[in-house]
Amino acid sequence: MKKRLSPYLTHEVWQVIAGGLLLVAGLLTERLGAPSPAVLAVYLIALAVSGCTVWLDALRGILRRDLLDEKFLMTLASVGAFIIGSYAEGVAVMLFFLAGEYFEHQAVARSRKSIRGLMDLRPDRAIRYTDGGEEEIDADDLATGERVVIRPGDRVPVDCTVLDGTALIDAAALTGESIPVEVRPGSTLASGTVCRNGRLIARVDRVADESAASRVLSLVEEANEAKSRQENFITRFSRVYTPAVVLAAILLGVGVPLILLATGNAPGWTDWLHRALTFLVVSCPCALVISVPLSFFGGIGGAASEGILFKGGNRMNALSHVKTVCCDKTGTLTEGKFEVRDVVAAEGIGRDKLLSLAASAEHDSTHPIAAAIRALAPDAPSPDSVEERAGKGIVAEVEGRKVLVGTRKLLSDEGVFVPDGIAGSVFVACDGSWIGCFTVGDALREESRDAVERLRRLGVKRIGMLTGDVPENAQPVGDALSLDFVSASLLPDGKYAAVEELIAEKQGSVLYVGDGINDAPVIALADIGVAMGGVGSDAAIEAADLVIMSDKLDRLPKAIRIARRTVSIARQNIIFALSVKLAILVLSAVGINTSMWLAVFADVGVAVIAILNAMRALRVKKL
Repeated sequence: MKKRLSPYLTHEVWQVIAGGLLLVAGLLTERLGAPSPAVLAVYLIALAVSGCTVWLDALRGILRRDLLDEKFLMTLASVGAFIIGSYAEGVAVMLFFLAGEYFEHQAVARSRKSIRGLMDLRPDRAIRYTDGGEEEIDADDLATGERVVIRPGDRVPVDCTVLDGTALIDAAALTGESIPVEVRPGSTLASGTVCRNGRLIARVDRVADESAASRVLSLVEEANEAKSRQENFITRFSRVYTPAVVLAAILLGVGVPLILLATGNAPGWTDWLHRALTFLVVSCPCALVISVPLSFFGGIGGAASEGILFKGGNRMNALSHVKTVCCDKTGTLTEGKFEVRDVVAAEGIGRDKLLSLAASAEHDSTHPIAAAIRALAPDAPSPDSVEERAGKGIVAEVEGRKVLVGTRKLLSDEGVFVPDGIAGSVFVACDGSWIGCFTVGDALREESRDAVERLRRLGVKRIGMLTGDVPENAQPVGDALSLDFVSASLLPDGKYAAVEELIAEKQGSVLYVGDGINDAPVIALADIGVAMGGVGSDAAIEAADLVIMSDKLDRLPKAIRIARRTVSIARQNIIFALSVKLAILVLSAVGINTSMWLAVFADVGVAVIAILNAMRALRVKKL
């Protein structure tokens, strides 16, 4: 079997090795006093070996009218150095440039590694289960409603619901959560998760292209196309900067000698050309053009490996300046699993009758509170008719009687009087009279309190809750978490107005976290919209700037730390590269620096240092 070469032995490495050996040979030939033609020949071979690929790329750039790219500048500098007799420096320019290219490619490859890991989320094959047996097919050929077999070690091919079997499911690759969860009939599975033990039969809920793993890959691909403010700055800066320094080099190498000649002074052509070539080498914007996008690419890739998906570097900028965080309650700060904790029946109405009427009215509702009420009267009959009032509750006809189940506002709108001093979450009326109420509770998520505390330590000034739930349920949650504000009984347009008001105050970026379809408008409005749960509402995910694949709020502080660190690294590279280049450009122009070796460091050396710094953005595990 043919042994594969190491991935580190790229063509740049071989060119640098060969060119370096020939450069040493040229220096020895020159030192030993060989004839000038022989010395020139060795240096020319060294330059051809080290510069052939760069010259070809420069030629392609000229043909597509991209004349002032870094490879054209390096070609011009190296050839110019030969023209003025600086043979060794001309070869060194190419060798160091190739070394910089090598570091760039390795850095990008390392950054892409985390993204490539995501590509393994979607398995190519699946086992379809039919009455006739099992058959292995392409995962793309699965249709909604079909059944699939998932064996121990298999990656779930599509979003599906377990019909038979129990198993532990590892969602680490998708959500960043390392603890497997147990699934059983009725549990939903996201594509890309791994079955650790047990054999499952599941029903296909979504085809492969619409499943969670595909959505993750699409989000990551889109993220790398959305440029940050720093990246846009570098793009605009390069369009002005590169032509300006080339013009300055021409004036330095040709204009100044002509002026000296016109005034009767010795032009010193070789000295001024050497300064101009040094100026060109220093001016190459490699460090900026490479390292700044690489910083954001690394940050996005590192975050993705933790189940945090940014939709572009521009979102990192906004998140790094967040000062206000607004959270939905149900499913974000709380578990979203309701239970009836107290039942109050009006005088003359038995508890069982109250539960039966309420459960009948809520018979077909998908709301989690409705499920909690139905659980107490599972044999309640279906209603004759149902009308849902958005954000308020249900008006139903049950056995010829008009039943209202919902908020105090619903009963008030229907002209039903509720006695003073009655407190509850859900109120019930029958034929125009109040007959009772329920107090419904929702458990606080374990990580919510810790997440809020960590957000405050990160400098978030205001943390609050915007919820459609009643104040009686919302305020205890706000008190338990020491939130700065709690706004309850809000319809979607009420949440929208509340966030709009916070944004208008202009006290830093406003972030909103939600998970339901009703949160999509607010998520889209906020400076940073965050969707919780990779298999949650498609509308919320589509509107969001940031998707947290797990349902845990404690990922949000980590996302902020990743964003701030990535933006900081990009800023460091910009300041470092511009400072060093500006200093050496000035020294080269006034003749204090006449060494092209220092110019090479200002270009390639600075680029390598900036690239190594950018690679730090990948390391997010300990943040």
